[in-house]
Amino acid sequence: MIITKNPEEIELMRESALIVSKTLGMLAPHIKPGVTTLELDKMAEEFIRDHGAEPGFLGMYDFPNSLCMSPNAQVVHGIPNDKPLQEGDIISIDCGALKNGFYGDHAYTFEVGEVKPEVKELLKVTKKSLYEGIREFKLGNRVGDVGYAIQKYTEDRGYGVVRELVGHGLGATMHEDPEMPNYGKRGRGKKFVEGMVVAIEPMINLGTKRIKQLPDGWTILTADNKPSAHFEHDIALVDGKPQLLSTFDYIYEALGIESDEEDEFKAKVYGKEL
Repeated sequence: MIITKNPEEIELMRESALIVSKTLGMLAPHIKPGVTTLELDKMAEEFIRDHGAEPGFLGMYDFPNSLCMSPNAQVVHGIPNDKPLQEGDIISIDCGALKNGFYGDHAYTFEVGEVKPEVKELLKVTKKSLYEGIREFKLGNRVGDVGYAIQKYTEDRGYGVVRELVGHGLGATMHEDPEMPNYGKRGRGKKFVEGMVVAIEPMINLGTKRIKQLPDGWTILTADNKPSAHFEHDIALVDGKPQLLSTFDYIYEALGIESDEEDEFKAKVYGKEL
């Protein structure tokens, strides 16, 4: 059952989402060769708590840390450890926060130093596919419209779309209805309604779409050990259109990146972007 949110609840969810966005922005300048994912995890937990929230992932389904840290061929759900990042790595950082009874859930795949051109292109296409999907999250459309947009954009460019892992509804629990696959057929699936909040999160592989799991019970890898990228936003359906609750702006500010990719999805009050 889809649980819709009223305007006041959406604003509380925006607060939770922005804590996660600020956490990733805080981490961004520290993601360099030599740093360990465990060090980054500790920084994130402290930052989230200092902002009046609880780490959303810590202890959920017995997950042991605050961040899912998934480098290179790891797709998602990697467990932080004391192995230093190396030049040329990429790393997906997935972060959650709970505040005012609502979750924020947000992910970005970072470059560690200089990465190979084909890997850089994978990240570019995966992030672009996220916005292709968000654009279809509008009144009257269905789950399949979002999945189709992501699948077509990435598969047309030769990438593999993970099937077993999906986005989801978001609210007072981390995973609500509906599931939001990154593949699908137009006009299929549950219909979008005003007040929905979802997490859309393409997980796209450089090679095969197939995956495997490590014995730790968490870490998901590509079956061919080629790199995978992962980007995620929280989006509310407001006035029939998608409105971002999360933002990559804090990451971009930290890294000196200029981007207008989010502009069409941002809330505006008196003509100014929030």
